[in-house]
Amino acid sequence: MNKAKISIRFFDDREVRAFWDEQNTKWWFSVLDIVSVLTDQDDYTKTRNYWKYLKAKLKKEKNELVSATTQLKLLANDGKRYLTDMLDYNGIVALGKEFPSKKANRFIEWFTYSDESIDGKSKTKAYALFDSSFIDSIEVGTTKGLQQIHAYLFGGLYDFAGQIRQKNISKGGFQFAVSRFLDDTLKQIEIMPETSFNDIVNKYIEMNIAHPFMEGNGRSTRIWLDLILKKRLKKSVDWSKISKQDHMHAMMLSPTRSDTLKTLLNNALTTKINDRETFMKGIDYSYYYEEND
Repeated sequence: MNKAKISIRFFDDREVRAFWDEQNTKWWFSVLDIVSVLTDQDDYTKTRNYWKYLKAKLKKEKNELVSATTQLKLLANDGKRYLTDMLDYNGIVALGKEFPSKKANRFIEWFTYSDESIDGKSKTKAYALFDSSFIDSIEVGTTKGLQQIHAYLFGGLYDFAGQIRQKNISKGGFQFAVSRFLDDTLKQIEIMPETSFNDIVNKYIEMNIAHPFMEGNGRSTRIWLDLILKKRLKKSVDWSKISKQDHMHAMMLSPTRSDTLKTLLNNALTTKINDRETFMKGIDYSYYYEEND
């Protein structure tokens, strides 16, 4: 399990844990997480009891869904690993159909669509980055390095992958760096110091304000930030410790009040810079930040 690919996916602010089966080249998903989503239940005991009831009912009906489950050890909130019932992609779709409701239909639509979307395909590339030799060739802290990351994540998905934008863009009423001055802006950011945590976050904030790509800035720049922290401080951000709401709030304030973001990131720093699970969860959270509610 040390080299396992762990995924945390989100639906209505709820986690769905998954495990990559290298031998059979497919994902296994936590049944309890799915049941919790579909029953809108936060109580673990009630969720587990409902699944026991449903499993017994399906077994009595000779439904093949029960025999399709397997058990794998997944990390729980208490930091320990427990054997958990898991189903593959087809099993989860079949399970969702046992819950005849609008929410279940919406969940199936989300579940079956996400991996085939641009974000889903890009996220798969982001997972692969951990094991690739390419990650060691990325220039750290430079515009070129950020372009390398963006090209890797979005190559073949966007025709502008890795290319600095030539148009002005804004988000939520905030105007990012003016395109005709962008080259000069990026050169200034590139020479900003990286000697301390504060220096590095200041540089990250300025790169976010620059927003050099038409799309995919946040996902690329968070990896860029982690590579700087890894090289300079032997640390990285455990993004799973930062909620979507807190992240959004801190980023919105960062151009004028950087202390909020600095506190948030500092509290989430980890020395697990080469840990696969921390990296994979970080990618899941990073992509979750960009999902529209």
